[in-house]
Amino acid sequence: MRTPAAADRSIRTVLAVLAVITAVVATVLTGATGARAGQNTFVEVTPSTAQAGTRVNVRASCDDRNNEQADVRSEAFDRVVLRPDNGFLTASVTIPGNKPAGDYPVELRCDNGNTASTTLTVLNMTQPSKGPATGGGGTAGRGSGSLVLVGGLTAAAVAAGFGVLGFRRRRAGTGA
Repeated sequence: MRTPAAADRSIRTVLAVLAVITAVVATVLTGATGARAGQNTFVEVTPSTAQAGTRVNVRASCDDRNNEQADVRSEAFDRVVLRPDNGFLTASVTIPGNKPAGDYPVELRCDNGNTASTTLTVLNMTQPSKGPATGGGGTAGRGSGSLVLVGGLTAAAVAAGFGVLGFRRRRAGTGA
């Protein structure tokens, strides 16, 4: 039977888990849409997580100034000028291939003074120039693979020969 203290701990645990889940969902939703400073001022980067050396798209709005250029700055790619495109401000930019992995703020500055920011996560998974060292070097003998194959085939042939010999002796003993 549960004591009142145990029930209180269970309720507090459930409430703490619900609070964490709510915070995570809010963070994900805010990160997916970009941070919004004013009603119609925002900046978003797609994809929001990208490998160094790849292109990302930047889309923004400067409220009532989407027919004018705006600047976006980030340590991930320096400065890019956004140009009017179907009611938004857009640009594409390449993250330098040698950019270290990390989270980089992306900041929009509009001519009307509005600002907005979001975060771009850069991954830098460098590709190895050669295969990994997996052994087979100094400890492996030369030509040992074919020796093992010949030995295995010889053992199989000997086993098959003994099997046939045993089968013939059994048939001879039964008179069949």
